[in-house]
Order: sequence, then C-alpha cells, then structure tokens
Amino acid sequence: MGDEKDSVTIGGAVLAQALKAQGVEYIFGIVGVPVIEFAAIAQANGIKYIGMRNEQAACYAASALGYLTKKPAVCLTVPGPGLLHVFGGMQNANENGWPLIVISGSMDVDQEAMGAFQELNQVTATKPYAKFSARPSSVRRIPFYVEKAVRTSLYGRPGACYIDLPADFIKQKVDSRKIDISRPCLEVPRILACPGQVQKAVDILCAAQRPLVIIGKGAAYGRAEKTIADLLNRTKLPFLPTPMGKGLLPDDHDQSVAPARSRALKEADVILLLAARLNWMLHFGKPPRFNPNVKIIQVDSFPEEIHNNITASVALQGDIDSVVGQINSDLARRHSSYAFSRNSDWWKSLQKKIDENSTATKELVAESSPPMNYYNSLYEIDQLLPRDCLIVTEGSNTMDIARTMIRSFLPRHRLDAGTYGTMGVGCGFAIAAALWSRDHHPEKRVVCIQGDSAFGFSGMEVETACRYGLPIVFVVINNNGIALGVEKEEYDYVKSEDDLRLSLRPTGLTPNSKYDQVIEAFGGKGYLAKTREELRNCFRLCLKETERPSLVNVIISPSAGKKPQEFFWLTSKV
Repeated sequence: MGDEKDSVTIGGAVLAQALKAQGVEYIFGIVGVPVIEFAAIAQANGIKYIGMRNEQAACYAASALGYLTKKPAVCLTVPGPGLLHVFGGMQNANENGWPLIVISGSMDVDQEAMGAFQELNQVTATKPYAKFSARPSSVRRIPFYVEKAVRTSLYGRPGACYIDLPADFIKQKVDSRKIDISRPCLEVPRILACPGQVQKAVDILCAAQRPLVIIGKGAAYGRAEKTIADLLNRTKLPFLPTPMGKGLLPDDHDQSVAPARSRALKEADVILLLAARLNWMLHFGKPPRFNPNVKIIQVDSFPEEIHNNITASVALQGDIDSVVGQINSDLARRHSSYAFSRNSDWWKSLQKKIDENSTATKELVAESSPPMNYYNSLYEIDQLLPRDCLIVTEGSNTMDIARTMIRSFLPRHRLDAGTYGTMGVGCGFAIAAALWSRDHHPEKRVVCIQGDSAFGFSGMEVETACRYGLPIVFVVINNNGIALGVEKEEYDYVKSEDDLRLSLRPTGLTPNSKYDQVIEAFGGKGYLAKTREELRNCFRLCLKETERPSLVNVIISPSAGKKPQEFFWLTSKV
C-alpha cells in the first residue's frame, strides 16, 4: 500500500516534469484560474517562471528566447481572452521561424459546451497559428504531447505549437508508474545540399563581375557564423546583412556594404542568398530594386522558400551551416586561389556609394541641437555601447534609422520587429535577452531602443524588469508621435481652440510625455535628455546600473525624419 501511495502524482506535475525532460527552461505568462497551481509546480520542478503584465508581451519574450537558445520556451495563459491575446505572438514566431510552445488552461472536460468560464474551442482556435495543436487525451499521455510539440516546434520551419490543458487535468491524480514517458527530443537532422549543385553554384559565383552575399536572420538562427566568416574571408566578396543578420560578421568589417544597400541590390549580377527570404524586406527580388538579369544562388533550410518570387539559378536546400561548409570545401578544392579583387570596378562603385552615404549621415549627425534628431541621438548612444551588448530596436523611424546608426558586432545580439514588422515586441524581447544574459553571459548588457509609440505597446513591462532586477537600459526616442510627431505649441492650440478628435493629426501623441517617470514608479532609474551632452551623461549612468533597469527619455524634434531615400522603403505599385 505504501508503494502505491508514493507513486501517486497529479497532472500538473506530469506536465512540468515532461517539459523539464524536454529541456524547457523558461515559462512566461500571466496566471489565473486554472493555471496558478501549474506555474508553482513548474517552479518546484526547476523551470523558471517569469510573470509578465500582458500575454502578448509574454509570448514575444518566449519566442525571442527560442531564437536566442534554439529551443522553445513556454508562454502560459488563462483560457479564452488570455489565449486570444497571444495569437499575434504565435504568428510572429511563425513568420520569423522561431520555436515556441503555448500552453493554456481550459474548462473542465465535462463542462465543454455548457458555457463554462472563459470557454473557447482553443484547439480549433489556435490551428491557424500553430504547427501542432492538441489537447492530451489523458494525463497519462501528457509527455507524448509535450515531446511532439517540442519536436514539431523545432523540425522543419520552426514555429509555434499549442497544448490545451483542461483544468481538471492539473489536479487529477494518476499512478506515476503508468505514465507514458517520452525520450528527450533529438537534435534536428542536418541536411546537405546536392554536391553537383554546390559545384554549379561555386562556378557561377566565381565568374561573377558584380557579386554580392546577402546574410539573413536564418543564418544567425542556424549558427552559421563561423562558416560564413570563412567564406567571406576567403573570397573577399562584398556582403549585405539583413537587419537581424547583422552581427554574424561585425558591422565594421571592411567587406560590409550595408551603407550602399540600394546600389548593391540594384546592380549585383550574382547574389548568394544565405538563409534570407526574397519577401517584402528584400523587395521580392524584383526590379527596380534588383537587376532584372541577376542570378540568384539560394541557400535555405526550408524547401518551401526555394524559388519563391524569383526562380533561383541554383537552389541549395539544406542546413545553412552545413551547406556553406560544402561551398567552402568546393572552393578550397577547385578554386583555391579565388578572391574577388578590391580593385574591381564593382568594389570601386560600392565604395563610392558608401562614402556618399557616410557624408550625408555625418551632416545629419552634425545638425545643431536641441532639439536632437534621430541620427545624432542614435550616434551618441552607439558611441557608448559595449561591443558585446545585446540590442533591441523597435519603432518605425527609430528602428529603421537604428539599423544604420546602431552597430552590431556579434551574432544573435540584435532583435527587432523582424519579418512580420511587429510593433510591441521591444520590452518582451529585452526581458528575454536580459534573462538569457543573466544565465549565460552575466557580463553582457541589454539595451532596448524604442520610439515613444512603440514603447506604448508594452511599456508596463518595465515593472517586470524592475521586479526581477534586470538591468536593461531602455531608451525612448520621443518625437511626440508615430513617425511624425506634433509640436507642443500645435497640440496646445488645437486643444484650446478645437476638438482634438477632429483636429489632432492621427500620428500625434501627448507632447513631452515623461516616460522617465514611469520606470521610477516601480523602482527603476529614469533620466530626461534634451541635449546631446545630457544624453551622453545619462547613458553613461545607465550603463553603471547593474541591479535595476533604467530608462532615458530622449527628446527629439517632432519633425525629424530619415535622410532622402532613392526608393520608398515598402515595395508597392501604389
């Protein structure tokens, strides 16, 4: 009788132990009926629980950890409305190709279709946003579903998976000796490309007159930094990183042509596309942004991306790190002396454009202030950033201009709105990065740079950062609006003379909002910076904070914008 009693466990413990066995380290969420007990059980089993202020931010944080660690974290929600709040985060994970597990409580099984508390057919509701969505058939079978969810989130294109957790399962008693134990998910198989196609790709690349290598976010997720560095150091080819491909090679690398992006894309005759998608971010690979006769050598882990929008001259489907290794081996064997000349007309053209854009940027940095603009405020921050810091950027102009002004030097040290262009990710991403840093590299700093509009989506998460003592440096670039702000004088006039609902420009926000005081309400440290000198001094003080988060509210001109662009940022016929 004693042995039988000792073998009794409950469903919540079965789920927590199954997650632990699959290597899950973090759960982000907001607890309530019926998942409060499960969160506590997970903590008792050694899984870190981070209580957030909004389910959407919790889902963004969990997905970011999936990117940083290459294994899924969990987002935990209450039923109904709580689950509905995470659909944006699930789709964001899918679009970026990041593993994620969402677990939501649901009504007791015998209350289904009775109008139970927050009742929703959650398995069906999540199917459009999940690679795998299921309710375990019994408590005994929970480990099977957990292993399948973890494996499915990682294999193929990484993405979100969903497990439904009925309330009565959490406390249901079961004989632990009868539980179906699943082995830990095995490492994702590494697939090689066809050797003959690799040779064809290398021959085309070596024959190019105007070659370009584009490095995508998928190469960062695929941990391909060493093989890509070997390729570029061997061949001396110009390269262009996508926003989250930045850092695989440092931004100050002499082969980076990011400042000449438009010219590089428009005039290249051969492009080696490394785990970057020809979607809206790369203008679908089509004219006028690309050469109509360009030859694309496409390397991607996902077969569904091959030939998407543009038919590749050579398609190499396989693990990005392994396939680049194949290219390196073929170069060494058949083209050992190949190196693209820095004296070529192509390099001279790119360098000329780099110099021209550098001059234009320096003029914007040198503009008199106050008020500051995007360029000189971000320049001051960049000059003080530790080389190994993790950077989160979010907002329209703030993020776009930061891609130029805020440099990255290490792989997977930059997070932004990504493929889906999602606003509201910043604070959740920063919290995930700070937790990863605390557990793996406590010496690294996390800096989250957001526009004032972007900060508003999830600004209450600064309380989460304060509660857990995460020394994130938040920077709010405050222009009183969404892209185009409103001057205080204009706001005050409209407010006194007219109905704001009819006359305040739709992009306008409350002028000179005191975001620095928001973080102080929770024990963080806030600063206000109106000049470049104040910004430098405040940012230095923020970097000295190691036990709590800090925030600099950076006041810039409401009319500040980007320097003139050759093309509008979004490819469109309109």
